[in-house]
Amino acid sequence: MGGITVDAVEDYIYSMLPPRNEVLAEMENEAAKNKVPIVGPAVGRLLYQLAVISKAKYVFEMGSAIGYSTIWWAQAVGNEGRVFYTDGDPKNAERARKYFQRAGVSDRIIVKTGDALELLSEEKQQFDIIFNDIDKHDYPRALRLALPKLRKGGLLVADNVLWSGKIAHRNPDKMTKAILEFNRMLYDSKELYTTILPIRDGVAVAVKT
Repeated sequence: MGGITVDAVEDYIYSMLPPRNEVLAEMENEAAKNKVPIVGPAVGRLLYQLAVISKAKYVFEMGSAIGYSTIWWAQAVGNEGRVFYTDGDPKNAERARKYFQRAGVSDRIIVKTGDALELLSEEKQQFDIIFNDIDKHDYPRALRLALPKLRKGGLLVADNVLWSGKIAHRNPDKMTKAILEFNRMLYDSKELYTTILPIRDGVAVAVKT
C-alpha cells in the first residue's frame, strides 16, 4: 500500500485487518492493477472510526477518484448522513456511482464533478468532516478554503502528509514543499489542534477548536 513504516510492521498491520466486503475488495484489486490512488483498508478503517467517534453526518471529500474512501465515510455516517464526492474526471465519477450502487450507499452520497476547491467554496453549509486528498500542490489553498466550511468541533483530515518520507529530504521538490507548508499551517493554526498519524503515507487529523 506504499506505507512509510518498515515493511515488517506494514505487513503486520495489513495482516490484522478483517476481510472487506466484496465491493471494497474489488476496488482494492482494481487500484492495485491499474495504479489508481486509494487510501487503502487501514486508512479506510481510520476514516470510518473518526466519523463514528465524532458522530459526523455531513462529510465533504476533496478528491475522491473511484470512490473508495467515499464508501468508508458513507458506511459510517448512516442512513441520515450525506457524503459529498468530488472529482475532476467524469469517468471516475461514473465508475464511482456504480460502486456506490453495489455497496448500497448511493442514497447517502452526493456526486459532484469539477474542481474540488471550487465545489467546496460554493457550499453554503458547514461540515462535520472535510477530507483533503487532492493534488498536493493545492494543499495549502485547500486548508484556507476548508477552515471556514468546517463546524466548530469538526475534523479536517488529510492524506499523504508524510509523502513517502519525502518531507524529511533536505532539498524537497515543489510538491513536497506544498505538503510541508500545509503541515506547518495545520500546527500553527490557532483554530486547529492537529496530530499526524504515521499510518500508510501519513494522515493528519485536526479538530477545529
